[in-house]
Amino acid sequence: MNILSIAGSDPSSGAGIQSDIKTFSSLGAYGFTVITSITSQNTSKFSKVEPVSSIMIKSQIESIISDFSINAIKVGMVFNSPAIKTIYCKLKNLNCPIILDPILKSTTGGELIEKNAIKNYKKLLIPLAYVITPNVFEAEKLSGIKIKTKMDLKKSAQKIKKIGAKNVVITGNLFDKGKISDYVLEDSRHYFLTGKKLPIVNHGSGCNFSSALTVAIAKGNNFSNAVKFAKEYAYNSIKNSIQIGKGISISNTIAKNKNGENILGKAIKNFQDIEKVYTLIPECQTNFVYSKLNPKSKDDILGIEGRIVKVGKSVVVAGHLKYGGSKHVASALLEMGKKFPKIRSSVNVKYDSKIIKKAKKKDLKIKNYSRKDEPLRIKKKENFSISWGIKNAIKNSSYPPDIIFHKGDHGKEPMILIFGKNPEEVVKKVKQIL
Repeated sequence: MNILSIAGSDPSSGAGIQSDIKTFSSLGAYGFTVITSITSQNTSKFSKVEPVSSIMIKSQIESIISDFSINAIKVGMVFNSPAIKTIYCKLKNLNCPIILDPILKSTTGGELIEKNAIKNYKKLLIPLAYVITPNVFEAEKLSGIKIKTKMDLKKSAQKIKKIGAKNVVITGNLFDKGKISDYVLEDSRHYFLTGKKLPIVNHGSGCNFSSALTVAIAKGNNFSNAVKFAKEYAYNSIKNSIQIGKGISISNTIAKNKNGENILGKAIKNFQDIEKVYTLIPECQTNFVYSKLNPKSKDDILGIEGRIVKVGKSVVVAGHLKYGGSKHVASALLEMGKKFPKIRSSVNVKYDSKIIKKAKKKDLKIKNYSRKDEPLRIKKKENFSISWGIKNAIKNSSYPPDIIFHKGDHGKEPMILIFGKNPEEVVKKVKQIL
């Protein structure tokens, strides 16, 4: 996954290009950069800004797009009209989503765009945007509408959309006490995403939001899920802010609880890269899960809140990683873990007798169960079938199987589940059977 960030440099790494790279890396994407301005700032004050020449911006963009395939582009700080015009000329014919994050002022008070450049920003860049993500202050400046009520918020978003952006997200709304919300105008649909307001003044969460949104969109998530993911990611970056300087906190995108996500995310990428892996995707699609040590419930199991889906001869992750994000595969892993606690990862693939034969030749340990033997009382309980099946498959086993399968039943698709101690071990087993 390749993402290009076109933005300013922040030497504190709290925002700008440096922050974007941290976010892209934490989400398993490779980040490219085009620097539009160099700033001098820290957690206490904003000192200076020096724009990069339009000739150099043009050269940087050309060097990237001539050599690499880019899945999405995020545009952040653009200080002046020459920069805006150059970026417009180089991006207008590209066929990838552009996420526009208007940066007008830093948290520490620095002016990050010349006043006479806002007209060109609206005329040239906003119409390129698949989505634009202003905060309330930025939305007021771009729409010319003072936002004092929720109705003002709606009018402001509609005005910005009318300028040309396909979707609008106005972040950081404080209309409800103790809560903070993002207003989303998605095509003609509009809604609020609301969460608890954290009592932390920080530097960088806006960049974290737009960067995470860029990655989620590049991965093929539908827009609503992408925004939800970005909001959750930004919330955690604020929650895990670090007081590293003498001034305000810097948002932290590498939270302690991200290790499981990094491990599973890397394995999913490796799964996607397996040749002909699309042939393994069942009609109900695929999920890939990884549990915490000694999981008590499905909420302790990380999975895709969505699925891995087949698109032609490739597979795409449609959804983001979340604890409790999987039901069926997580239920299977939870049951397996009760007897064999070292088994912490699983993926489901399409049943094919040829796969089972190949697995036997590779000396993989195989168990199975019959859905036809499932008691009626279990069939009537939602999400109980898979637990019943796994329990029955391993009840007389003294070792953890690599594979458990069933051949389906009336209205029930046959399925193979592959298990391992960790996600990478699961991927290795998938490679063995394909």
